[in-house]
Amino acid sequence: MLYDQFNRPIDMNKLKDEQAGPEMMGVRSAWSTHPSEGLTPVRLAELLRESENGDPANYLALAEDMEEKDLHYQAVLGTRKRAVSQLQITVEPADDSAEAEKDADLVRSFVRREVLQDELFDILDAIGKGFSITEILWETSEKQWMPLELRWVDPRHIDFDRTDRRTPLLKSAGGPIPLAPFKFIRAEMKAKSGLPIRGGIARGVAWAYLFKNFDIKAWVQFAEIYGQPLRVGKYGPDATDEDRRKLLRAVSNIGTDAAAIIPESMLLEFVKADQKASADMYLQLAEFMERQVSKAVLGQTTTTDAISDGHAVAKEHNEVRGDIEQADANQLGAILKRDVAKPLVDLNHGPRRAYPSITIGRAEQLDQKQYAENIERLAKVGMPISISDVRDKMSLKAPEGVEDTLSVPASAATVPTDTPAAAPALARASDQQGTDAIQDLLTELAASDEFAEVMYPIIGPIDELAARATSYQEFTEGLAALLRDMDPTVAAEAIAKARFAGRLAGEVGADIGNEE
Repeated sequence: MLYDQFNRPIDMNKLKDEQAGPEMMGVRSAWSTHPSEGLTPVRLAELLRESENGDPANYLALAEDMEEKDLHYQAVLGTRKRAVSQLQITVEPADDSAEAEKDADLVRSFVRREVLQDELFDILDAIGKGFSITEILWETSEKQWMPLELRWVDPRHIDFDRTDRRTPLLKSAGGPIPLAPFKFIRAEMKAKSGLPIRGGIARGVAWAYLFKNFDIKAWVQFAEIYGQPLRVGKYGPDATDEDRRKLLRAVSNIGTDAAAIIPESMLLEFVKADQKASADMYLQLAEFMERQVSKAVLGQTTTTDAISDGHAVAKEHNEVRGDIEQADANQLGAILKRDVAKPLVDLNHGPRRAYPSITIGRAEQLDQKQYAENIERLAKVGMPISISDVRDKMSLKAPEGVEDTLSVPASAATVPTDTPAAAPALARASDQQGTDAIQDLLTELAASDEFAEVMYPIIGPIDELAARATSYQEFTEGLAALLRDMDPTVAAEAIAKARFAGRLAGEVGADIGNEE
């Protein structure tokens, strides 16, 4: 029997069929409502209270309306979600065992799916609404369990437990039911502490959306009459109701048709207003609200509004945005480990004490040149290195039929870390590869005191570190520091001289392996 991360038993029969899809005759309707139509401050306050008290459907529909109707909110929220969904994903095994590496390879096959970016974008819907639920559609066509699709679940189809207001439940005709284990990805990405339904950015943005919406409506109405003077019709004390109606129609027609007829006894006046001041007021209010939305979503305004000047200000704001991006990435990685990596490994390999970790971050944070140089140096001194780890770090795909560990060709390998043993080791290599003049020269060089003196500044510190290190991790961390501080100048000069001597001897046909 398998159990999920919440210690609930797994029902295999429920894993392959979709459970949270819309229904034609049920409570999970595919038809949308639009509570943003005719929204007022009083109605918005009611929607927010309803969501807290157990009926979040209208608030969640409003959050979706806001993304469609407010182009600025759509842009900044989409930017934040896409920034994270396109970051590099690295899978690390739980430990150094072959079993853990096999588990990691299984998870890597999942994260390399071409559609994963779009699926992560849907999971990050939790940024706006405070939570998101994604259904895993499993398939077993290749005799293993593998997610076929991660399908976004309409948040209006989700309710919360009436007691804790945190546990998501799926709406059904018989009442809310628990989400099936190993079947759903449950994401909570809160802008503030508290209940999931109150943690989304959309809750605060809703007020800015409302006030900006009022401002835009008034601005559009203003634009309709921009440049036209205020029209005032005057009637005498003897005017009848019919006379008044005629005058009102005349005033209105002047606004739309620029023409009207009125009785001779009536009077029309045109009063001009300060149009520029009114237009600026609408623009300033709209821009102010958009800046507040930018701060709420991105943590800054410099990258979205050209109102701040100075490179220092822009750099500081970008750093704040980077903090938010990395926080989102860390949360998403933890969610995928809990709700995807564990089910994937358990269903295919059985329960484990520890599971592969999923790390999401910018690829440029890794100095790939320095990393490659360090890997080469470690391999040359004989340290086993996992090729899978190297591929993940360098974003390389795995070719067919390769070994699991990195090796170095014999011609590129350095001498062993124990300098006195360098000569016998090199001599053995020479015996295996043939005893030509070059090999004889290398053997003689390795046995000389000059060779030991040249190579000890490089090999000696590594040997000492290996002797005092108490763990593999301590050795690798110390080795990285040694490699940074190591000065290979003397050894490089000696090697260059030997290469020059060999090249020169080759040009003149001298037997450099013979002292005579």
